[in-house]
Amino acid sequence: MTKAIHVFVSGDVQGVGYRQGCRHTARSLDLVGWVRNLADGRVEIFAQGPDEGLDRLMEWVWAGPATAGVSGVETDVVALDVTLTDFFIQPNPSRRR
Repeated sequence: MTKAIHVFVSGDVQGVGYRQGCRHTARSLDLVGWVRNLADGRVEIFAQGPDEGLDRLMEWVWAGPATAGVSGVETDVVALDVTLTDFFIQPNPSRRR
């Protein structure tokens, strides 16, 4: 079954290769979606594909790259985005001042 998840990852997850590792892992699992840094220091992920691939991605999300320190993960099942054809890194949103 194909489903989509929306994930927020907190901890030491920016500037440590987290987005690149997430993209690599998601693509290796044939998932589509995106990953981006948030201004508050978290990483946001939208991923969709087969349950098994999403489960394996979530295992990676909790571990991250060796240089990361994940302290929390929030996940929700959300509506599919049928326009996605790849997994990519989105540009960072503007930081609030």
